[in-house]
Amino acid sequence: MRLIIIGCEYTGATTLARNVQAWLRDDFGEPAAMIHDHFMPRIGEGRKGITDHDITPDEEQTELMKLEPWALEMFMRYMIHYHLGHHFYADNDHICVNWYYGDAVYAPMYFGYGGPGMYADRRVMARGHDNHVNDMAPDTVLVHLTASPEKIRERMSAEPRPISPFRDEDIEHVLDRFAEEASHGLFRRKISLDTTNSTPEETLAEFKRKIESHLTDRDRMRLLAHKALTA
Repeated sequence: MRLIIIGCEYTGATTLARNVQAWLRDDFGEPAAMIHDHFMPRIGEGRKGITDHDITPDEEQTELMKLEPWALEMFMRYMIHYHLGHHFYADNDHICVNWYYGDAVYAPMYFGYGGPGMYADRRVMARGHDNHVNDMAPDTVLVHLTASPEKIRERMSAEPRPISPFRDEDIEHVLDRFAEEASHGLFRRKISLDTTNSTPEETLAEFKRKIESHLTDRDRMRLLAHKALTA
């Protein structure tokens, strides 16, 4: 299953990715489907064994955000292209959260690069990346999550993320930009999920209903085989 899950902060993109990962484990028998969730605006992965102490994702993000725009642009361009590699698509499953879509939305707003008319305009690059992904994995599904501005503000208040540059006054604009990018995305397979009044479990259930028509023959065979083996 190849998914690009996108959405404004607090719409539940990361939560959905983790729940899909668990679904792939439980119903498809995939023990190690990877999630790639270290793109704008949360770019810290964390590091172990490189320095004399482990670096947390927040520590890594804090340091990366200190980079000059030209350096951060180059780093993120590398990260985006790296995840376009054939080695990822050799696996049955490839799940990215925001990926180059997040860069197109957040980089011009908060990080000083990639805006219209600038070097490496992220909106232009995003369509090129869409074409690249379609060449390698035409079964890719673009999953766009949204929620009402009021619900986003409620979730922000309940779960502050001080390290994130995302601001209350930007909510409507960011929601609109993700909707714009989703509508411009060059994928035949698209799913939209509104999480305003949904629990994570309800969102996963809706995703499973909507992904049904987009499952590949390989996906269906994995489902059937795992069901037979665990019956």
